[in-house]
Amino acid sequence: MYSVISTAINYGLHAVPVRVEADVSEGLPCFEMVGFLSSEVREARERVRTALKNSGFPIPPKRITINLTPANIRKSGTGCDLPVAAAVLAALGILDERLLSRYIVVGEVSLNGAILPINGVLSAAILAKETDCEGIIVPEKNAREASIISDIKVIPVADIAQFIRLSEDGFPESDVLFPTEDIWEASYPVDFSEIYGQKMLRRACEIAVSGMHNLLMIGPPGSGKTMTARRIPTILPDLTRAEKLELSQIYSICDLLDEKRIIRSERPFRTPHHTSTPQSIAGGGKYPRPGEISLAHHGILFLDELPEFSPRTLEVLREPLEEKQIHISRLDANITYPADFILVASMNSCPCGYFPDRSRCSCSPNAIHHYVNRISQALLDRIDLCVETQEISWNEMQNREPSESSAEIRRRVERTHAIQQKRYGDEAYRFNSQISGPDLEIYCALDEESRKRMAEKYEEYRLSARTYSKILKIARTIADMEEDPVIRWRHLEEAFLYRSPNKKYWRC
Repeated sequence: MYSVISTAINYGLHAVPVRVEADVSEGLPCFEMVGFLSSEVREARERVRTALKNSGFPIPPKRITINLTPANIRKSGTGCDLPVAAAVLAALGILDERLLSRYIVVGEVSLNGAILPINGVLSAAILAKETDCEGIIVPEKNAREASIISDIKVIPVADIAQFIRLSEDGFPESDVLFPTEDIWEASYPVDFSEIYGQKMLRRACEIAVSGMHNLLMIGPPGSGKTMTARRIPTILPDLTRAEKLELSQIYSICDLLDEKRIIRSERPFRTPHHTSTPQSIAGGGKYPRPGEISLAHHGILFLDELPEFSPRTLEVLREPLEEKQIHISRLDANITYPADFILVASMNSCPCGYFPDRSRCSCSPNAIHHYVNRISQALLDRIDLCVETQEISWNEMQNREPSESSAEIRRRVERTHAIQQKRYGDEAYRFNSQISGPDLEIYCALDEESRKRMAEKYEEYRLSARTYSKILKIARTIADMEEDPVIRWRHLEEAFLYRSPNKKYWRC
């Protein structure tokens, strides 16, 4: 007999539909599986055979052929175990194929018949809704994750015996509770009000998130660089539901979702160690998985001690910083993962960290030059703002005057984002940092005074065209923060401040 069961496999961020065909016929007893399979999928035949026997449904000595289509996509993961078992049982006449055809079936089986959780169930549930399936049959531990998607029936199963009983009953309404609204609410354990002093650094952070600019902080150890970076996600606007769902898909594939809350509602803050490999940052592997830049999607990628990262690792960032996505090519797959993040980096000004304070810094000029030039000019060109941090004074430590909270700053940022989204409604980009070269003259127009002064500064400081465009973009963001449609000289003057450390350390 012949049967077909629908399932899904993860291919990049999304799930793709797969048909599991089973043919049971007379002949020399065997269990063959074909269809461009990875080793873990091919091993399903042994797991399924033993699981069915231990569940009280031994496979008769017949010729069994399993085919997974389409054959041009490599099938990987363990989520095909349960659909293979279901296809065999349907071909043997134990299960109703017409009933199962209305569902997507996913899950791994153990040798005792238990159905184990898998990664990427959220993407499979989205596929079930997009293909108008009645529902999805998932391992019991994946049920809450799948139930995030509304308007589909979620059938949780703990073992093969229960799966068969539910099938005989026609899959009655699931008793899985759909997640409540509170899982969509974001909450952060930190707040900007906890930062004392550092007015210029706080201002730079607000400008960075207002225009989605990349930020580099330079300063001595203990001046609050890491503490400030951890609070930057709290001043970004809340994610939309679509963005939360997209981010949750990425974390589901990597098995990083919170089991209690399920959805990823907060802006991510990823801080890979400086020993991280290029593959861990970009993503990859034999079957490509998301890396740190994709896990930081819609959030912050923080690189602490930037010069300590290997040049090969840093160069990996160049494409995603421009394209907002990462392309990973392997022999069996070409995968694209989203990577729309703000790069925030920190570094000391020299190996000991105290330059230019010569009372504490004993580094030679050559040592300082070698240290700061570990960062390539190509990467520096993609960092818009550079700010020097100062050590907190005794008075600032003792006074502890209450400073603005994240909520207060976030309201201003939301207003600035709204201005940009209205302005760029017909463009392919949404924020000032993404303005293309030809559009600079349109969206970054200067008044007469600013144009004259900028011409003088351009010649005096021998600015490059790239530096000039960055100053214009930063000034555009500062003007938007003041709700001024025209870039004025005071906006340009402040924008210059955030390029001066760059010129001081790298002469560019």
